[in-house]
Amino acid sequence: MSRENVELVRAAYHAVVREDWDAAAPMFQPDAEFRGTVGGVEPEIREHGLHRFRKSQDEDREAWDERRFEPEDFIDAGDRVVALQCEFRRGRGSGIEVEASTAVIFEVRDGQVVGVQGYMDRSAALEAAGVRDSPPVTRPD
Repeated sequence: MSRENVELVRAAYHAVVREDWDAAAPMFQPDAEFRGTVGGVEPEIREHGLHRFRKSQDEDREAWDERRFEPEDFIDAGDRVVALQCEFRRGRGSGIEVEASTAVIFEVRDGQVVGVQGYMDRSAALEAAGVRDSPPVTRPD
């Protein structure tokens, strides 16, 4: 089942990054929980449902002239999959550029994503997912 989880998360990740919400919807449970990023500005945020996550992403996009999320690897951790990514942003008005190597843990149950948690620190994400050794980073297909 773990390989299937990785493929599900890979597809869900790409759909969300493309903002193809219709394609993403069947991959998420209706009440999936989206938590704020650990080490980020508002880690205490909890939103339920893809529609709420979409709204928060729309609001976040308004603060940036450019936002890019580029996956580097998807790591199998059983009922969790860790997506290692490079995140790039350029501030609206300020032009300030931010680039960071971050991670996202996707929790999977019964063939759908049930939870999403971002991490500013990749090591913390790997530890939280129970991945002991940091695997080598490979470019996803």
